[in-house]
Amino acid sequence: MMAAGVVKGLSSIGGRRNLRDEVIENLRGAVISGEMRPGVVYSAPTLAEQFGVSATPVREAMLDLVKEGLMETVRNKGFRVTEPSERELDDFTELRALIEVPTVRRIAETGVDADTVKRLRELAAGIERASVEQDLIGHVRFDMEFHLALLGLAGNEHLVEIVRSLRARSRIYGLKVLAERGQLVASAREHAELVDLVEARDADGAEALMRRHIGHVRGIWAAEP
Repeated sequence: MMAAGVVKGLSSIGGRRNLRDEVIENLRGAVISGEMRPGVVYSAPTLAEQFGVSATPVREAMLDLVKEGLMETVRNKGFRVTEPSERELDDFTELRALIEVPTVRRIAETGVDADTVKRLRELAAGIERASVEQDLIGHVRFDMEFHLALLGLAGNEHLVEIVRSLRARSRIYGLKVLAERGQLVASAREHAELVDLVEARDADGAEALMRRHIGHVRGIWAAEP
């Protein structure tokens, strides 16, 4: 078992909006992106020092991640990231495709208003910007917000929560490799393309791109940690 250590990509968050929400979103992003790794025990005080906050909101956030199945407690030591199996990742991919592909098609058929398109474009730009800067945690956070905002247009809160859980329980270890190879930006641009297709009410195109996008993500999940 590896000793506790710092997490690359985490930075001070003092003074920003709701402190606990900010902490948990950063930690969740670090887990999903693979910046926090299985086999390492993380302590709340060590992470709190990185964030520049007290240990209490960090410990509370990590306990929330335990409830989500992303982490487990290590008695008298701290917390450790859980690791899904290859079978589980395949199952997540299958479920996401069954839910997201037809939902995005339906949203494209219905159409979206100009304000919504603008918001989605801002989020897509955030994903691309994080990709250029190789900010893996930022990439995951913008990516999560983009997809949940898009799916939220279907008006089914339960659907959104299911997808949120599926995405959170995944591990995108290959992000770092793509970033180092300069390939992450190309992958990120699929989000802007998806907005274009939804805006144009091209249901066939949006459906095909969403299916391809989920397939790409499973390929990234398959990368070695």
